[in-house]
Amino acid sequence: MRIVVDTNIAFSAILNTNSRIAQILLSPKSRLNFYSTEQLLSEIGEHRDKIKKISGYSEEELVRIIQLITGRIRFINVRLISKEVYLKSERLTHDIDKDDTEFIALTEHSKAKLWSGDKELLKGLQKKKWNKFITTEELYKLIIQSK
Repeated sequence: MRIVVDTNIAFSAILNTNSRIAQILLSPKSRLNFYSTEQLLSEIGEHRDKIKKISGYSEEELVRIIQLITGRIRFINVRLISKEVYLKSERLTHDIDKDDTEFIALTEHSKAKLWSGDKELLKGLQKKKWNKFITTEELYKLIIQSK
């Protein structure tokens, strides 16, 4: 199964490597394929100091954990997504959160499910009849079943 990882999911896994989110991302026997755009890496970079402060990680720990989490995600260049799919995604997100356009576009492009903890995004897209989401609980059940 293809899963597009939103930035807030990666942040959660980095901040708490014992969480269900981290367990799902790091599960070695999982048949899940995780994807994201390079925007996720940019946002981690933008918020790096805040992540370090909140987590209490040393610089070495932070580098190692970011590499561990992002190493399980395959990053797709947004230029590979057709203009048509990208424009459709912009229309979906323009009045919710434009920062999520790339994640929606990649979800559409990859015929994947979007994994996000952004409740406003989920609610806004559901109102527009876009429902290609998967929850942490659904993913966790899939991981447990595959063991």
